[in-house]
Amino acid sequence: MGNVDASRQPPFRTSEMPKEIVAFDFDGTLSIRDSFTAFLKWRVGPLKYLGGMLRLVPAALAYLGDRDRGRIKAASVDVFLKGIKREALAIQAEAYRDEVWKKFMRPDALAKWEEWGAKGVHRVIVTASPETTIAPFAERLGAENLIGTQLEFDGDDRVTGRFATPNCRREQKVQRIHAVYGPDVRVLAAYGDTSGDEQMIAMAEEKGLQVFTRKP
Repeated sequence: MGNVDASRQPPFRTSEMPKEIVAFDFDGTLSIRDSFTAFLKWRVGPLKYLGGMLRLVPAALAYLGDRDRGRIKAASVDVFLKGIKREALAIQAEAYRDEVWKKFMRPDALAKWEEWGAKGVHRVIVTASPETTIAPFAERLGAENLIGTQLEFDGDDRVTGRFATPNCRREQKVQRIHAVYGPDVRVLAAYGDTSGDEQMIAMAEEKGLQVFTRKP
């Protein structure tokens, strides 16, 4: 591990965005399971993770009533990440990627990712996970862009415990794609694995819901 290259931190924007893209969800699509909870457990260890989960009981009970995934995810950010410096978090996320990559990424999804890349198509990861924790995976994949939920940082560049954007799932995925690429963007294909990806998949010409199933 070393210093994080700030130029490679999300979002990966260019001055002229393409009009044709392919969109991939990350958790459960490119990876075999949710990456954010796995990263949090890896970062603090099993005992501290269990203690943190106990602190999340009120948020979990509230979720039973409102089904607001964004709220319970924000609560987990507050419990597990509040106060950490942006650069330190990025370095930890990179170390996590290096440790889990071989046992974490779906080979059939990676094959499709590389197939689109060989065609020269602009590939974007669109995920509900925080951009900061997914950025190392996106960089290793050679992603042309990354769109995810953004953490809020204070004036000292520390995680406040809140999100700076809405949870990037369902209609938020479509809105964020349009915000980056414009309303006339052509989505050649979109891939995901849950109901949180359905709106994004619906806007694509090739619709890929739960098409990747292989494990490393």
